[in-house]
Amino acid sequence: MWKFTFLFISLTAVFGQERKMKTLDELIIKEDSAWPIVLEMVKNARNPVFIVEGNKDDNKAVLYQTQVTTRSPMGAITYETGGIFVDKGWLRILGGTSKKMGRDIGTWNFPKEGVPKIPGVFLVADDVLGGFFAINGGALGDQLGKVFYFGPDTLQWENTNLGYSEFLNFAFNGDLELFYKDFRWKGWQEEISELSGEKGISVYPFLWSKELPLEKRSRKPVPILELLNLNLDFQKQLIEAQEP
Repeated sequence: MWKFTFLFISLTAVFGQERKMKTLDELIIKEDSAWPIVLEMVKNARNPVFIVEGNKDDNKAVLYQTQVTTRSPMGAITYETGGIFVDKGWLRILGGTSKKMGRDIGTWNFPKEGVPKIPGVFLVADDVLGGFFAINGGALGDQLGKVFYFGPDTLQWENTNLGYSEFLNFAFNGDLELFYKDFRWKGWQEEISELSGEKGISVYPFLWSKELPLEKRSRKPVPILELLNLNLDFQKQLIEAQEP
């Protein structure tokens, strides 16, 4: 049975406003890198996994921005890849820079220097329909370090009770067909096959509405950032509507 090396992210390093930045020499641990572990996981994966080639010179800047060492799977993926596509690209795990992914885990979380996209949340992966996986840094309750899923059908963050390495195991070996059973349509593989990692599929009527079966809703490619902003805005409106 595979023994997993769990990722213990220093939450103060990722989320803290005042932090001492580690140097690249401290972040790139070649003799104890988690990359061989990730490669072994990919080799034994039950789901189709495609490692996007990245540029290590560019990825050094991303690694420095995230402050996660290559001793961890996240740091290794950031340094060694341009991201990872799972299940024909339905699920995208963020890593370093590449044209195919179109974004990296550093600038995706910190679009402006030192300013997080979502305070207290660290985005690590997403799916083509605008579902987002993120590590809780305090904004989602006291389950720090756990991966949460923001469902486009619920507009809520749900605790998967998985750490990052466990999430990788789920992505590579979990029953994604079951997990997404209500959100896949006939021919979805062909429809998403040409999508880059910076694109997603916008569904209308929206997935959180119950107006029509999925097969009868319209779909079109849009920037994944558009889906994130749209769903967060809908979530905000829903919360405000429920306030007394």
